[in-house]
Amino acid sequence: MELFAQQMESARRMVEARLAEYFPGDDLQSAMRYSLLAGGKRIRPILCMKFCEAAGGTMEEALDFGCGVEMLHTYSLIHDDLPCMDNDDLRRGKPTNHKVFGECVATLAGDALQAAAFETVLSAEGKWRHGGGASRATAALLLAKAAGEAGMCGGQYYDTIGDGKVIHTAEELTAINDKKTGALLRAACMMGVAASLGRRSVDGSCMDAARDYATNLGLAFQIRDDMLDVIGSAEEFGKPIGSDASNEKSTYVTLLGLEECGRRVLDYTAKAKAALEKGKWRGGTEFLAALADSLAERNN
Repeated sequence: MELFAQQMESARRMVEARLAEYFPGDDLQSAMRYSLLAGGKRIRPILCMKFCEAAGGTMEEALDFGCGVEMLHTYSLIHDDLPCMDNDDLRRGKPTNHKVFGECVATLAGDALQAAAFETVLSAEGKWRHGGGASRATAALLLAKAAGEAGMCGGQYYDTIGDGKVIHTAEELTAINDKKTGALLRAACMMGVAASLGRRSVDGSCMDAARDYATNLGLAFQIRDDMLDVIGSAEEFGKPIGSDASNEKSTYVTLLGLEECGRRVLDYTAKAKAALEKGKWRGGTEFLAALADSLAERNN
């Protein structure tokens, strides 16, 4: 676990250093930068880099792809926090973007970050020997599918219009969360494999394994999130505890109870790790397995 923690911190610092180079200006850029550099675990860009490494590449080759994913993720958080959505005051222990800059600027900051995500991916300057354009196009397509109505926006749509209404089954909730949370995790993992394609051939089983790993990881992540909204501390979680209950939202906890939620987190985590074994990797996947375990036990 000590080795994993060291590797995690090293990768996180790489991401932070690269993100800090973006949007140095004032006005709208300051609002974009405020949320982009507000902290967080940087799970998505790290997944992107580590899947590139597992496919035989290097973390550096996937760094800009990962930063693009993080920009898209940040845009979604800014918009999720708006009064018309979840109406949250805190994000990662800090005032949400609209609380600092106002609703209009926050909306525009999110819009600009979404555009910047695709610009970052499509202009990434990886050290490709050949096929860099194909890698960038593949990554951008994966990101676009994750962002649209079949991905995050679709999941947020059903999550938002469902507020105050009963979701009858955990399967219905899973269908929503697979889009809202799972889609971007899938994109991050598969974009990492795509980043490796510009320098070397990669077995198709690696894309399938990355997709299945991310799908199960996303479900475990969301269930654990719902649990932490009940049993977590606001200081560690970075936002108020009990917001789902106060908004009368159906969650895995309300539908299944804490004990069953805990069991499912472990089950989906085991499935995520098993998915890794399906890929014909050129590099190791030990870090990715350890990451799945760490997310299942997280407190924030």
